[in-house]
Amino acid sequence: MYELRHLATLAAVADEGSFGRAARRLGYTQSSVSQQIAVLEKLAGGALFDRPGGPKPVRITPLGTVVLHHGRDLLRRADAMRDGIERFQAGDSRIDIGTFQTISNTVLPRIIGELRDAHPGCDIRLFEEETDSPDLTGLDLMFFDARPADGIDGVKLLDDPYLLVTRPDDFPAGPVPLEELDELPLVAHPAICHQAVVEDFLRARGIRPQFVFRTEGNEALLAMVRAGLGAALMPRLAVLRHDESLALHELTPGLPPREIFLLWQAGRTHSPLAAHAIDLAVKAAAEVS
Repeated sequence: MYELRHLATLAAVADEGSFGRAARRLGYTQSSVSQQIAVLEKLAGGALFDRPGGPKPVRITPLGTVVLHHGRDLLRRADAMRDGIERFQAGDSRIDIGTFQTISNTVLPRIIGELRDAHPGCDIRLFEEETDSPDLTGLDLMFFDARPADGIDGVKLLDDPYLLVTRPDDFPAGPVPLEELDELPLVAHPAICHQAVVEDFLRARGIRPQFVFRTEGNEALLAMVRAGLGAALMPRLAVLRHDESLALHELTPGLPPREIFLLWQAGRTHSPLAAHAIDLAVKAAAEVS
């Protein structure tokens, strides 16, 4: 079996033209260099160097040239592997993150900024999708607004309470009784993810708003509220930015808050980059909360 240290010795002898100089370069004794070349010659089935003796330099043989060519290639690959491992351990690897629009607009920019500052060579790839159930295929981490199911682990980041978003004069300032939502025109997200939980909660209490418009886009919902099409029930993170054209009301009693988790496949070993991203997500969520 060819060993990398033997191939490194072969390259050193070829470069230096002398067993003695190769030994000094590598920090070996000359007899150790001779023994390693002898091992290679036995494996290769022939002489790798012509040894004229005296002060004359050794000369690589045709067989030695073949072994050296492939040996240098193996040494380059080994160096590249060591470099790749070192970069991976330093966090300069790739991470694939699933997200959704509220997190993309609030928590995620903080995480990405700090990851890039700490690991300038990292490759961060984001995938945004609104789904009823988390699909972590091909993902290292995924933000999701429901508790992890079987086969999925995760950490809870925060509770995101719901607010009633209206035009400034539609309701008096302050909390709005939940029953005021009955037959109220509402613009809303599609009835998937936590929106379905909210609507089930209202129906169970005999409260039936009139849903007049649905879209996945937060900004489109807010635009419809401004236009007077209806009010909206939206998570607080979706309306963090101050806007004098809108009024935000708490509800009494409140709706069940949206729970936001960071998920990953159960039993998965995290890369240093993914582990750092998890720590930053917990920190960023605490700051946003």
